[in-house]
Amino acid sequence: MTASEFFQRDFATNHLGHLEIGGCDAVDLVKDYGTPLYVMDEKKIRANCRDYLQALGEIYPDADVIYAGKAFLTKAICGLIYQEGLGLDVVSGGELYTALHAGFPPERIYFHGNNKSHEELLFALRQGVGQIMVDGLMELETLIQLAIETRTRPGVIFRLTPGIEAHTHTYNQTGQEDSKFGMGINDGVALHAVKMALRSPHIKLLGFHSHIGSQIFEVAPFEAAIKVMGEFLVEVRKQTGYVAQVLDLGGGLGISYNKEEKPMSIREAVTRIGEMVRESLTALEYPLPHLILEPGRSIVGSAGTTLYTVGNIKELPGIRTYVAVDGGMTDNPRVALYQAVYEAVLANKMYEQVTEVVTITGKCCESGDMLIWDLPIVSPKPGDILAAFSTGAYNYSMASNYNRLPRAAVVLVAEGQADLIVARETYEQLVQNDLMPKRLKVNPKIIAK
Repeated sequence: MTASEFFQRDFATNHLGHLEIGGCDAVDLVKDYGTPLYVMDEKKIRANCRDYLQALGEIYPDADVIYAGKAFLTKAICGLIYQEGLGLDVVSGGELYTALHAGFPPERIYFHGNNKSHEELLFALRQGVGQIMVDGLMELETLIQLAIETRTRPGVIFRLTPGIEAHTHTYNQTGQEDSKFGMGINDGVALHAVKMALRSPHIKLLGFHSHIGSQIFEVAPFEAAIKVMGEFLVEVRKQTGYVAQVLDLGGGLGISYNKEEKPMSIREAVTRIGEMVRESLTALEYPLPHLILEPGRSIVGSAGTTLYTVGNIKELPGIRTYVAVDGGMTDNPRVALYQAVYEAVLANKMYEQVTEVVTITGKCCESGDMLIWDLPIVSPKPGDILAAFSTGAYNYSMASNYNRLPRAAVVLVAEGQADLIVARETYEQLVQNDLMPKRLKVNPKIIAK
């Protein structure tokens, strides 16, 4: 069986036996931009955005889709997301700055984060960010004070912990009661925060948010969260008379990283979530609020492919064969963090037979720097191009300079055209923030060229 047949992905293979991404030959991309190289398929990103908007709009017209920038955020992606009609979720001053620098309208930005600094909150208030997602009582108190100082009246949405444990990796669970995120419903903190907010003329409480986790393959956890949130809305109305304008259910839909993972389609999942909100709140005789979903991974994850160059190959007789590439945990830490399982092919040998099982390893000085264990593959040789699939989310955004490796470049491909949207980091950029006290200077004549 050829590599093209073995890994049935929605990519084309051209007459040269090369993988094509967005109409671009992967081998040509490597020649032009080098490796490691993140390749983002623009058409897939746009299609996912439209699936969300159309499916949600059909079942729940008063709704909005907000892209979770933490999955993958650059100025170009901000532009693409804006063109598709999505809002933007940021979680730091850096993400906010990126969005504003790209020209993204501040009123369409939602500022998340469990530990926003004074400086970040001031930045958001002064820039006119539309919605501040308040994560705790201390932050609420701080925000009220800063609103007084800046003479602003920000719209706020409270992040709540509904006590739901989604069936996903422990590190991806965020809705359980023991979480660093949000305010508890069951312990009364959330209701106390509501009463504080309603007493203050300096903020405007818009509604409530929950996010139960990520890489979720079923709607049952969302159904449970909707039930809890609905009951909370009713209790708040009973005790204070306040009726929420906004209900934000976060993101979390999973994608397929390998053959074993079979998520629902975006349309199927979103339709069901919209139906559940409508049915649940109608049964509670509660006015339907503006519904928000915040997808990240399911927008960009499957649209990303990382290209590497094969280097050393080390065969351990009777044990395994290690195939090293020129990237690793610096450009994809998800394997080390979450034990994520990826699939990959040799992009320059798509019509050759899959004959071996190897382990793909990175070049970092860590035993844990593994990319793919036991990968069925065409016989590899140094210089081959390895293409790892579904690397569009939490790869570039979590990349590091461990071992002083420069961060990889990113290209956006569509209809056979490739545009560089993030330049490859240089050695000069690696040291540009380093400072050298005079007393530590060694040999001024030795300067790398």
